[in-house]
Amino acid sequence: MPLTLNSPPTTPVEPVTDVLHSVSITDPYRWLEDQNSQRTRKWLEEQTAYTRAYLDAITGRDRIRRRVEKLLAVETISDPWKVGNRYFYLKRAPHAQQPAIAMRDDDNNNEVILIDPGEKDTCGASALSILNVSRDGNLLALAVREGGEDSCSIEFFDVLRRERLEDRLEHGFFRGLAFSGDGQGFYYSHETIGSNGPPIVSYHTFGQSKEQDKDEFVGGHSPKRQLFLLASPCTRRLGYFQTSKGDAISIEFLVHDIATNTPPKLVVKQMQGLFVPYLLDDALFALTDWNAPNCRFVMIDINRPEPDSWRDVVPECDSRILRAVLAGGFVFVTYSRNLSTVIQMFSLSGKNMGTIPLPTIGTAFIFVSRPENDTIFIKFSSFVHPPSILCHHIPTGKQKTWTRTKIDFPRSPIKFERIAYPSKDRTVIPMFLVSKRDPRATGPLHTFLTAYGGFGKSITPHFTAYGTYLIERGCLLAIANIRGGSEFGEAWHMAAKRTKRQTAIDDFVSAAEWLIREGHTVQGKLAIGGGSNGGLLVAAALTQRPDLFRAVVCLGPLLDMLRYHLFDFADDWIDEYGSVETETDFKALLDYSPYHKVEAGAAYPAVLLISGDADTRCNPLHARKMTARLQGATTSNHPILLDYKREWGHTPVQPLTRRIDALTDRLAFLCRELGLDP
Repeated sequence: MPLTLNSPPTTPVEPVTDVLHSVSITDPYRWLEDQNSQRTRKWLEEQTAYTRAYLDAITGRDRIRRRVEKLLAVETISDPWKVGNRYFYLKRAPHAQQPAIAMRDDDNNNEVILIDPGEKDTCGASALSILNVSRDGNLLALAVREGGEDSCSIEFFDVLRRERLEDRLEHGFFRGLAFSGDGQGFYYSHETIGSNGPPIVSYHTFGQSKEQDKDEFVGGHSPKRQLFLLASPCTRRLGYFQTSKGDAISIEFLVHDIATNTPPKLVVKQMQGLFVPYLLDDALFALTDWNAPNCRFVMIDINRPEPDSWRDVVPECDSRILRAVLAGGFVFVTYSRNLSTVIQMFSLSGKNMGTIPLPTIGTAFIFVSRPENDTIFIKFSSFVHPPSILCHHIPTGKQKTWTRTKIDFPRSPIKFERIAYPSKDRTVIPMFLVSKRDPRATGPLHTFLTAYGGFGKSITPHFTAYGTYLIERGCLLAIANIRGGSEFGEAWHMAAKRTKRQTAIDDFVSAAEWLIREGHTVQGKLAIGGGSNGGLLVAAALTQRPDLFRAVVCLGPLLDMLRYHLFDFADDWIDEYGSVETETDFKALLDYSPYHKVEAGAAYPAVLLISGDADTRCNPLHARKMTARLQGATTSNHPILLDYKREWGHTPVQPLTRRIDALTDRLAFLCRELGLDP
């Protein structure tokens, strides 16, 4: 039975009507877009009190938290960098709030903690990450974040003297940094918050004031232009990567030979699509989808930079290239094949050197590497394989487990299978089913269904703490590989892109219908959840088929699809979603925009929306407005809750305690609404 709750806080309705392409659109809660107004802050306080009254009263919440703590409060190592014989990485002790910066070397393997943020900040508000390491391994550039924001300040650490330098870059958006070859300074592109001038690449000499920095390159003066910096290994050459926003993002790329002090040379001009450059001291490579929807890795002669002159190193194939890393004189490319990650190695002349072994089917990610390194590090996990980091020695092909996250796994084995189901248009969609029980033998199971379906992002088997907890409780975890990803190449992505977004929603709803039809679950036991684009997906499914679901977790979503592009950096997503400026886009957006599909008098399932002030990718106004609209519309007794925090953002750098509390809340919500024994 649902908890007894008071009615949700009252939200004043103040309609604002826009006319778009001759269609009148009324927004009842436009006033909630003002994040810092006194009214909005008071409303958030009331919503938080309402949500906490529900979550804190759930029976068994303490048991859930204890298990979540065992899953999350474990030693973790991540983001390894190899420079010469030194290894730098992030290491979080089992109960530490944030990772420390650690170092060890090949000679003695003794670990040294260089910076432990917990020594000065026991609450874990500050999170550190490594942005770059000088060529001699004596200097570190560090990002410092307060909460889950995308922006950061940048600090520098002297490894030999074991001290932070006074030089720093103020809070802003990091666009690239490279140490000079002599270690006396660094080049950077860093957009300070509130700056109105053109983007600039500058050079800073250590020990001097920032006012003495030298401008190396000034980008175009436009609020929709961003300037990114990359450098060759010895910093002989700099690359200036400019993007201009519009209906699609336009790209320019210039190469600056600072060793000879010649002017920057334009290599790519006003190109649309994917172009990821890799700059060496004597060569230029790129990952691109120009004339190759599934991408190819090419070599570019900067004296003949026309695309027709590009030479394939890794040609296009039937699988989309997801990532490429240069190391040891080779290029390592990552594909999604047969719903699992595959890594292949190619010489720079284009010879296929074979496949890099992985423990089993799962998800692998190659960490950034230096082109001269003889080693690559690969993060790997699967449904039954907690995260580990593999160390692959390129010259010998030998591989070892560099570190493994030690997690107490369930005693009885987890089983998973891959099935296929028909979507609305009869297209066959694959889906993973993961559980400890067989619903065919035990009857319908409590089920959690998730998917992503956008931006060409493939979902392959990987470990999650929330999935592990639900499976331990006897749930079925279902992961649908719907269109919008690139599981079957770029065509799979294009099938649900922009005006075809409804296709992904149909695929997802069809997954839910199949699970019920085949007896895996029933409507009263089915929950759905997703974050970011996945949050948009589950909200669209919620508003189109509220009868199918018992509970919904919607994390960091876009929901008002008629106004999403007006806030923060969301106009970056126009190529994926479209915008109301174009009539065909407008019609498609209006047809599925979750905020506009809420119907007064509908009986909606229980919903937990999650967001916070620090989210600059999917502005929290979406969660605020959707909460108000659902609360005002629903006729069911199921709660519509908003879990909102000032420091919550898209970047996953929350302190351990907050992560434990947040996951506990989500799982407690699901257990209570599904009637699941915690």
